[in-house]
Amino acid sequence: MSNFLNALNNIIWGPPLIILMIVTGVYFTLRTKFFQVRHLGYIFSRTLGRLFHRTDESADEKGLLTPYEAIATAVGGSVGFGNIAGVATAVTTGGPGAVFWMWLTAFLGMLIKQVEVTLAVYYRRTDENGVPYGGPTYYMERGLGEERHWGKLWLPLAFVFGIGIFSTFFISASTFTTSEVVAQSLGIPQAIAALIIVLLLYFMIWGGVKKLGQILTKLVPIMSLSYLILGIIIILMHLDNLLPTLGAIFGEAFTGSAALGGFAGASVSKVISTGMARSVYSNEAGWGSSPMIHASSQTRHPVEQGLWGSFEVFVDTFVVCTITALTVLVSGEWTSGATNATLALNVFTHNFGMFGTVILTLIMVVFSITTSGGWYAYYEVVLRHLAKNHPQIKKYLLLMFKYFYAVPPFLLTLYLIYVGDLSIWTLVDITSGIPTFVNVAVILILSGQYLKLLKDYKARYMHIGQVDPNMAIFYEDKPEVKAALEKEKAAQK
Repeated sequence: MSNFLNALNNIIWGPPLIILMIVTGVYFTLRTKFFQVRHLGYIFSRTLGRLFHRTDESADEKGLLTPYEAIATAVGGSVGFGNIAGVATAVTTGGPGAVFWMWLTAFLGMLIKQVEVTLAVYYRRTDENGVPYGGPTYYMERGLGEERHWGKLWLPLAFVFGIGIFSTFFISASTFTTSEVVAQSLGIPQAIAALIIVLLLYFMIWGGVKKLGQILTKLVPIMSLSYLILGIIIILMHLDNLLPTLGAIFGEAFTGSAALGGFAGASVSKVISTGMARSVYSNEAGWGSSPMIHASSQTRHPVEQGLWGSFEVFVDTFVVCTITALTVLVSGEWTSGATNATLALNVFTHNFGMFGTVILTLIMVVFSITTSGGWYAYYEVVLRHLAKNHPQIKKYLLLMFKYFYAVPPFLLTLYLIYVGDLSIWTLVDITSGIPTFVNVAVILILSGQYLKLLKDYKARYMHIGQVDPNMAIFYEDKPEVKAALEKEKAAQK
């Protein structure tokens, strides 16, 4: 079984997906004239800047969550154990050169994620309670099925995407990876540590998406800032190794890495696939996951929320993941033979002693719970779409899902602990690669709509170009769609 899954992983993260990701990212970068570079200051002013300056724009914004609640929930789903254990594993698997490909994927991913978030907000659907929900399955149905007259041909794509997304329900690295750290730190069996994490997760998700967003707005910034400060201190403690490390990152990106210490070495193809896979798993650009929560945000324009997607990738990869990669590399721990979260724990323990052990354990627990909590919100969006016209089915489906949400990852953790014939990261890469392939292909097909929305946004709010007064900035604002929705409501009464 392990040989089959390893072969499948090599196929999924082989040339077709790598080429599709790079081509799509380059295409949007060129068509927007390097928007993520030329307007980086504007992106920060409309995202980070809004957190410090209250405005009266909320009256014009529709949605369930505030922009900050949406970004905190989405960051909660992406910034987490993947930034620590995932990046550490990327370095021990692909060597320093994997970091370069992680950065390149994130650079292109800033626009890929802006596109998918924009489309998710534009094509979102308002439910019977007046709450908007959206995501890739929604823009497949409305963008492909309705606007482009694909009929039911969007359904196979949505089905494959849904299979990929829900496979992470059964195959999640969060519980297993974090329980490793907790067990090692507290000296308890890993199974007991996993059970503690499961109980904490149930406590978090029980209040629903709105409550989840409120919790994550408090937890994510505190834990992220603590991790960044300690990571920077470690880098400064090994400052003499920084320049050689940067040289290795760029030098080994195209040559592969030789064996060194406990590191077995890596080919160029392994360096590229590992760096790109870990980048996607960490910042979720192209995965199609976080657009599901962004679609419920209060926003005046789809592109406005798309800016938060770009900001999310920047913080996740260029800041948090980079800190992890540099701490592991400059400290020399990456050649020790340790892997997964244990490697990151060793870095903190060897540099800060018991304090480092305690603080990283706490950070990992919080990140694990926020990651799983963020993904709970994603699954809920897909289930709502599945049962969109059946309120009673939707009610019981969501309730049953809430009860059993943390059970499969716990059972997988027990399997990996007591059987251990598989690598958790092989499973993770397979489950992330499948929906990413489908979603990136779809947003490339729908690129025309994104470019229209970007042109409209720049004219309305950036004073670049002429405003088209007839432009519907939300799909449900289009006259023909409004009429169809009114007809649908009348038929249900």
